[in-house]
Amino acid sequence: MRHVIALDVGGTGMKAALVGEDGTLLHEARRPTGRERGPEAVVATILGFAADLRDHGIREYGEPAAAAGVAVPGIVDDTAGIAVYAANLGWRDVPLRALVSERLGGIPVALGHDVRTGGLAEGRIGAGNGADRFFFLPLGTGIAGAIGIDGRIEAGAHGYAGEIGHIVVRPGGPLCGCGQRGCLETLASASAVSRAWAAASGDPDADAADCAKAVESGDPRALAVWREAIDALADGLVTGLTLLDPRVLIIGGGLAEAGDTLFGPLRAAVEERITFQKLPLIVPAALGDTAGCLGAGLLAWDLLSVEVTA
Repeated sequence: MRHVIALDVGGTGMKAALVGEDGTLLHEARRPTGRERGPEAVVATILGFAADLRDHGIREYGEPAAAAGVAVPGIVDDTAGIAVYAANLGWRDVPLRALVSERLGGIPVALGHDVRTGGLAEGRIGAGNGADRFFFLPLGTGIAGAIGIDGRIEAGAHGYAGEIGHIVVRPGGPLCGCGQRGCLETLASASAVSRAWAAASGDPDADAADCAKAVESGDPRALAVWREAIDALADGLVTGLTLLDPRVLIIGGGLAEAGDTLFGPLRAAVEERITFQKLPLIVPAALGDTAGCLGAGLLAWDLLSVEVTA
């Protein structure tokens, strides 16, 4: 059975799959990334995982994978196949595409940015299926975005397109890791809500999910934290939709798991802020934490379709 390898590398764990031509996940596996052992060990883990997946495909389906797709965090030069920089993995300028291809016997390999790769999957087979223009925004540890245009993801001239988390929405606000103050991700990411709720509740172990539950029970402290995050998020989103004019706005990540507790007030806050702009559909992501893996599989199949066309 013809298949490809898909790898989604995160800061703490890796998700992987063998993906069939129709997008079916034939085999799924997970491993810790092992970043505490250093960047070289992380690369070795990725290569070993890819090789094990190739061996599994040979055993189960009678042939090796035809291609592979790898999604990684940080700054990615997907054209050159270089993992340029990832703060949480500690690597710089890793020629990951070439390394994975060599380990897998020379098969074609695609390298992509994790959020853009997840956005590709959401746009083609998830919540944005059928939309010609969409913006995918996962609200997790940080905030980044993926701009979908006619079935592809726009990377930008330097690979930085979609970084809406670093739009300043509160000038002079909290210091961001990027060096600016008041960036969207310092106020509206899942980790930002966790920090704010831990401080407001007096429970250092409280997180964004706890805050959402407290909102649902009517806790005024939680309502204040939640409203501040939603107001900041709405301000950032209005800037984004003013620039991009998407048909669909897809919200994923940890905060999206709050469901209507997030989406009800967020839709209202965005609608309050727009003037001439068209209000896009604001919907939850459909693929959950499999989006990156499914997107990596799509990148791999795209490589093969390009080869056939060529």
